[in-house]
Amino acid sequence: MERFASVERKTNETEISLKFDVDGEGNSSIKTGVPFMTHMLDLFTKHGKFDLTVDANGDTDVDDHHTTEDIGICLGQTLLDALGDKRGIKRYGNAFVPMDEALAQVVIDLSNRPHLEFRAEFPSQKVGTFDTELVHEFLWKFALEARMNLHVVVHYGHNTHHMIEAIFKALGRALDEATTIDPRVKGIPSTKGML
Repeated sequence: MERFASVERKTNETEISLKFDVDGEGNSSIKTGVPFMTHMLDLFTKHGKFDLTVDANGDTDVDDHHTTEDIGICLGQTLLDALGDKRGIKRYGNAFVPMDEALAQVVIDLSNRPHLEFRAEFPSQKVGTFDTELVHEFLWKFALEARMNLHVVVHYGHNTHHMIEAIFKALGRALDEATTIDPRVKGIPSTKGML
């Protein structure tokens, strides 16, 4: 069963082409126009063992908001499409990732009930030119479009770059676990019979 999807999104603010393979090898080809987001998506892909291609052009002359938000939307849509009825998956994923002094935890339920619980306070409002509030924006749109329950907790840290990097690595690892096919799971992993 191939678990792959792609999407094209064009608005007055952004134009995005995105391809996502759940069962990849950690390969990425990412052009976002937002260097910090490119770096984070590369980490997410490598640690989740996905394959991800992103070609995004947006109004970054205004700021990075629309591009970051719309990439989250596209990534969520492709994940939802690629997983289909979610037959045989583990459904839940949990990962702790340290990055030097920072420790992040991401917990996922591919429940078809979108929710983001975000517990992180960054010491800096920017990393380079990137507004750190956009981390929440990206994760919320990703969770909403993928219809997943996503909990993100940064337990501690004082370097904002390290804290965000730990989040994206943990996101990849938790999602890898949640999407893994478990041979013990017969059918849909829910007593409701559907997700």
